[in-house]
Amino acid sequence: MNNKRQGKPELLVPASSLEVLKTAVIFGADAVYIGGEAFGLRAKAKNFSSQEMAEGIRFAHAHGVKVYVTANILAHNDDLDGARKYFGELREIKPDALIISDPGMFMIAKEVCPEIDIHISTQANNTNYQTYRFWWQQGARRVVSARELSLAEIRQIRDNIPEAMEIESFIHGAMCISYSGRCLLSNYFTGRDANQGACTHPCRWKYAVVEETRPGEYLPVYENERGTYIFNSKDLCMIEYIPEIVRAGIDSLKIEGRMKTALYVACVARTYRKAIDDYFASEEKYRQNMDWYRAEIAKCTYRQFTTGFYFGKPDENTQIYDSNTYVNEYVYLGIVASVDGRGYAKFEQKNKFCVGDTIEIMKPDGSNIITKVLSMYNEDGEKVESCPHSRQVLYVELAYKPEPYDIMRVETAKPQAVG
Repeated sequence: MNNKRQGKPELLVPASSLEVLKTAVIFGADAVYIGGEAFGLRAKAKNFSSQEMAEGIRFAHAHGVKVYVTANILAHNDDLDGARKYFGELREIKPDALIISDPGMFMIAKEVCPEIDIHISTQANNTNYQTYRFWWQQGARRVVSARELSLAEIRQIRDNIPEAMEIESFIHGAMCISYSGRCLLSNYFTGRDANQGACTHPCRWKYAVVEETRPGEYLPVYENERGTYIFNSKDLCMIEYIPEIVRAGIDSLKIEGRMKTALYVACVARTYRKAIDDYFASEEKYRQNMDWYRAEIAKCTYRQFTTGFYFGKPDENTQIYDSNTYVNEYVYLGIVASVDGRGYAKFEQKNKFCVGDTIEIMKPDGSNIITKVLSMYNEDGEKVESCPHSRQVLYVELAYKPEPYDIMRVETAKPQAVG
């Protein structure tokens, strides 16, 4: 590994909202990627208004964290004038980079905001070093590798591109059934175009076969009697392979999940932050803490884990044939917005809990504090025994005094499957 590659890789974390962006920053991200209200590939995510984006960028920059804005749709003619206006707005907000897949969008971004770096999205099918070289010659600073690449292939790309060029690769999160995420199933079934940001995730649906001479007779699909969810991939997780990732020459380690909660983002960011830092302290320390990484990463919602294509072509063991559900071992209660002089934590309720309950405080430093709910008040100062209404703002007194950005969660009685 040359001198430039000896520094830590960037930890790049998704954010669906301003609250989640701040959580990602506090819980260890080096950079955050977000979507605006147009031209990203998560139309059903909350996404950011221009005002929220500007505030998020200010907050991130104040903490030394970068912000990248996705504009990675595959554009149609009718999109181009709006893209030009949108890039003009982004020029004023000053994100650190734009994530783009479409050459037409790339050309407009270069013209309208040449001072903003451009990263080439995985949607562009970046599978070889000549493609990287092409985008470098066009002015791109970074290319996101296709998910279909092995670590050996990425290392070969690293050895055949300019030293200053950056490689970004997904290391955790949902895997798409379609090549580099370019899917037509959603459009075909529902009219919602995945490549325009409106995917309905049909790869998670249950399918049957119909024989053409027997219409209406649905025949179940069986894969060695394991079930019928034939497109449903396990989630990518590379927490056990940080040394291999670093040796491959990857500059930015990307977490998937621009529709995830603050709890998910905090959990994944904190775990990978510690794993990366431990490895760069010493490989022995990284190995010693492996059980902690595994335990913490399993506290996120997930579909079972796989290493994807990184160590060779996936086989039948990377699919989930009997369900389309997540494993969910913890319930997200809320995030501490502030703490007043009395020690009461202000928060917006995400799920119900009650006075007397035992909950867990998840802290950015890696510690988890078990504490008890002593009392609770609503915004009118009225004492309440529980918080049953989603998004209700409340003040809670805990046996342990929390701090702003601490996450409140509770372990389920047993792992729950959530659709």
